[in-house]
Amino acid sequence: MGYRNLQECVADLEKTGQLRRIDAPVDPYLELAHIQRRAFRAKSPALLFTRVRGCAFPMLANLFGTRERLHYIFRDSLAGVEAVLAARADPAAALKHPLRSLRALPALPRMLPRRTSRAPVLENRCALSALPRLVGWPLDGGPFITLPLVYSEDPARPGLDASNLGMYRVQLAGNDYAADEVGLHYQIHRGIGAHHAAALERGQSLPVNIFVGGPPAFTVAAVMPLPEGLSELRFAGLLGGRRAAMHYSRRLPLPVLAEADFCISGHILPHLKPEGPFGDHVGYYSLRHDFPVLQVEAVHHRTGAIWPYTAVGRPPQEDTVFGDFIHELTGALVPQVFQGVREVHAVDAAGVHPLLLALGSERYTPYEAQRRPRELLTAALHMLGTTQTALAKYVLVAAHEDAPDLRARDVVAFFRHLLERTDFGRDLHFITRSTTDTLDYTGFALNEGSKLIWASAGGKRRDLGLEVHDLPSLPEGFGDARCAGPGILVLRGPRHELGRNETDPRMDGLAACLARWPQREAFPLVAVVDDAAFCAADFDNFLWVAFSRSDPAADIYGTGAVVRARHWSCEGPLLLDARVKPFHAPALEEDPAVQRRVDALAAPGGPLHGLIE
Repeated sequence: MGYRNLQECVADLEKTGQLRRIDAPVDPYLELAHIQRRAFRAKSPALLFTRVRGCAFPMLANLFGTRERLHYIFRDSLAGVEAVLAARADPAAALKHPLRSLRALPALPRMLPRRTSRAPVLENRCALSALPRLVGWPLDGGPFITLPLVYSEDPARPGLDASNLGMYRVQLAGNDYAADEVGLHYQIHRGIGAHHAAALERGQSLPVNIFVGGPPAFTVAAVMPLPEGLSELRFAGLLGGRRAAMHYSRRLPLPVLAEADFCISGHILPHLKPEGPFGDHVGYYSLRHDFPVLQVEAVHHRTGAIWPYTAVGRPPQEDTVFGDFIHELTGALVPQVFQGVREVHAVDAAGVHPLLLALGSERYTPYEAQRRPRELLTAALHMLGTTQTALAKYVLVAAHEDAPDLRARDVVAFFRHLLERTDFGRDLHFITRSTTDTLDYTGFALNEGSKLIWASAGGKRRDLGLEVHDLPSLPEGFGDARCAGPGILVLRGPRHELGRNETDPRMDGLAACLARWPQREAFPLVAVVDDAAFCAADFDNFLWVAFSRSDPAADIYGTGAVVRARHWSCEGPLLLDARVKPFHAPALEEDPAVQRRVDALAAPGGPLHGLIE
């Protein structure tokens, strides 16, 4: 059986050497987040800090920091989860081979939430100001909850069946918030948005519970891209090996997660207030914007409550492990969710949402002499129309039939395959002024930018280069040519000083210049960046710079570019302007003083020696 609560999990991890208690004083302002990032890089055990300055509650870091620890935490239930999801992905196969599906049967009852009369989370009350004040980055607008479980219900259909448990950013103080208010930053495409919209239509305030802690399965469930009809509460019971225990109290408008460590209860107010800035998982700050406000009516916590937290920053971070675990669990569901798609990979190194790689089937016109993207385009549009894949800016999709052994998670091989086959006259399809990720500042405006479907099918067209030579004399400001990968040229460009959505004539000049380059076919993709040495140092650097600092419609240029019947194409190479623009959010940088303090804690004889990188 799985853990009943977080305390059982902590005790088990400590007993098996997978958790260390740190009794030295630590500061929740910048220090704890810095420690978490370094603990993750070092593949450290989970860390329980028992003396947090200014706070009565212990704080837990790096709980999900390694794949091995995640598998250990859910060791008793993973076989049942995989069986249930496999049966859902292919019901016909389950019927043909019923013996293989028997292991799913014991897991099914755990998917039914249960009512309980006992709720440890309601044992104690405290002030909002008594909660841990974790600040992760120097420019953050205030303390935030980094692992919140935000629970809401549909006003039109109240109850658990239409509920949503999501992980949305919660700002505890700062800016213009009153002492009984917190900021609730939820991004587009999130389940709570539909509930909030329904409440506004009815002229009602939306009740919300924010849980922190509790059984680890709920944290994973809150970030899972679950298929239609499978609620987070049901999945948490399945993954945790125990039915979700929900308590109904006359004092609160919504049920509570009985075994949570903390519960913040309140209603979303009708007006907005500025929230942020906040360092985010793409590696930049999300800036200060107006978002909903939750008026807090009660804060409860269990006896012996533990406050789990994580830290964000340029990937990989702890949420990378979540992403890999989610892929492991849901990979079999991809063909069911997206017809014609065999595999998808949201590339963590690029910031997760900006870049999506996919392998699909190309079966629409098997009678044609040369395979070309047709079904792939339908599949790409589907991916941009539903679930979290709709947040992608760049959707790169290739035909499985062209390379049956290719995998979307082999990013370098995928790019090689795509660049070898791309026809720049037909394979690029732009969607302009579309809905985009709230955390992305490269587009037309907040929540608004463009998308590119880059679909490739057919035989190999070119051999890719690995060494750059014979470059023509480049326009002023461009130089330091480097190879970032097969067929990928990186150039340093002049400082970008134009406004949002302004095309840069210097990029057009570079494109014209490269038309005279003998190697233009060998390097079909050219990225213009601020620091070519950094970008080309490893492929992860290239992915982060190229796709987190560009908007497809605004920042793509090409040699011989033309527009015919509103279709943009070029002869190649394709140029991507991935320089930092004046309107971009700043990149995250560590505070040197905090780094020195943590270095001292990690020195020989220090409480963190051997535990952090």
